Amino acid sequence: MKSKFLEKLVARLDRVESGEVQQVMTRLLHEKGFLEKVFEALHEGVIVLDAAGIIGFINHAACQFFGLNPKKATGELISTQIRGLDWNTLGKPGRTVSRDLEVFYPENRYLNFYLAPIEASKGSGESLGFVMLIRDVTSTRAEAEETLESERLNSLTLLAAGVAHEIGNPLNSLDIHLQLLGRKLRKLSPGDRGPLEDNLNTAREEIQRLDTILKQFLQAVRPTTPLRERADLEALLRETLELLEPELASRNIGVQLDLAESMPPAMVDPGQFQQVFYNLIRNAAQAIPGSEGRILIRMRVNDYEHIISIEDNGTGISPEHMGAIFEPYRTTKSSGSGLGLLIVRRIVREHGGEIAIESEPDQGTRVVIHLPHAERTVRLLGAPVSVIDL
Repeated sequence: MKSKFLEKLVARLDRVESGEVQQVMTRLLHEKGFLEKVFEALHEGVIVLDAAGIIGFINHAACQFFGLNPKKATGELISTQIRGLDWNTLGKPGRTVSRDLEVFYPENRYLNFYLAPIEASKGSGESLGFVMLIRDVTSTRAEAEETLESERLNSLTLLAAGVAHEIGNPLNSLDIHLQLLGRKLRKLSPGDRGPLEDNLNTAREEIQRLDTILKQFLQAVRPTTPLRERADLEALLRETLELLEPELASRNIGVQLDLAESMPPAMVDPGQFQQVFYNLIRNAAQAIPGSEGRILIRMRVNDYEHIISIEDNGTGISPEHMGAIFEPYRTTKSSGSGLGLLIVRRIVREHGGEIAIESEPDQGTRVVIHLPHAERTVRLLGAPVSVIDL
């Protein structure tokens, strides 16, 4: 691109007065410096390429997106600097391309790039090269995913109202009729009553199981308002561990606590957060194969939030399951409902917090809850260094 421009400039130098040559060159240098400053000030990435895909210019934003050094990248083929871009496919004369791509280094980002040819003159068809504009669409993509999730939960909420009516009422009716049957069975002789009572108990247990699944589903998708009060998170955690102690002890699963020495109370719904602890600790225990596993629970606090992590040394979660871990009825356990984590995330988000999950197959899983302080303190700033009286 530069060589063609210079050829045209040299061809016209004989028509320019000698005194004007210096003015032309000074103006060109000034405009070049001005344009470079403009490109460097942009938050979007800009890469100027020649027809062969050689980088002639790359601004600071593009270098940040792809982790490139501008001095080393300039003069190199773009395919060698940005892995995964095939210039033979993209850089066709007269062709404009708009594509999305995901980069993993130096940060995991979603980018959109627009590649357009630079014509020598309008309508000439002669290409001097290409310009590539790159935008960071990571936040836009995250917002789209949140919108999609919100729409999905709204659909589930409408479904929940129908389920509660269409299934809940028949279940109540069945339970009442089974109670009546139980009263009549007690009038029979023990020999005739025994087998029938076994069948009756089985029917009751199945109805109870269906009722539990229904309640879990409603709790997972139906919006609820936390009844907040000042609660001791450590006390809630220890109460939950007492409830789970028989199950953990039967499998020789040890629980190690690493708690901050001074944990201020948190404004939470105690019942809901006890359910959060219950679901996460039970999930961790069920992810440990056999017995003699370990669960590590940490609690920390800083100026902004409580940080709670629950870590196990279980089987971990495979990458294909991680992407759908919060979807309803997605579970890796044969007896799980697939609603536990959905309930946990809903409760945490209703308290203004967020939940993160880190896992590797055969390396265990770590769940981290970030719970912001409901009451923010005020910090008085110092006086200005100098004051000018007007």
